Amino acid sequence: MNRLDSTGLKRLHREWRRRGHGRLALVLDRVQNPLNVGAIARTAAAERVEHVYLGGGASPEEPKAAKTSMGTERYLSWSRFDDPAAALEAARADGYRIVGVELATQARPLHELDLTGPVALVVGNEDHGLSTVTLDGCDAVGFIPQLGRVGSLNVAAAAAIAMYEARRQQWTAPNQTHP
Repeated sequence: MNRLDSTGLKRLHREWRRRGHGRLALVLDRVQNPLNVGAIARTAAAERVEHVYLGGGASPEEPKAAKTSMGTERYLSWSRFDDPAAALEAARADGYRIVGVELATQARPLHELDLTGPVALVVGNEDHGLSTVTLDGCDAVGFIPQLGRVGSLNVAAAAAIAMYEARRQQWTAPNQTHP
């Protein structure tokens, strides 16, 4: 086994893009740390996120965020809103179902939720998670099952797992659509 060269990488990525993908967006609910926003932006660009709705907090264009994303924020489009409720409203108006990622009552394991079709995944503030207003505005809420002694994940890690799970479901059911 050998590492892929640049031509091999291009072929591999082209093959995965051909498998089709649903519309995927992110809503950031007051994510404050630019390093987290940068890490989220890099993963979002890698997973071909269509749009990022910023509900307060840091922006991908901040120097620390841009450094962490290694310039990949240029592949993203985003909109800033004064609060998470406005960001959710904009995502819903753009045709997305809103799926929160949070450890909350009535949340289901993320892999059990239907993440096919146009989905906006919502991740929250580093200290407080999703706000009550955001939780109330979600169509569904999922959590990432954890087996260890740590009570929660870093928001960038949680966002990466959620984006990948959405793409995994879309690759295995590329023709499934939602109203």
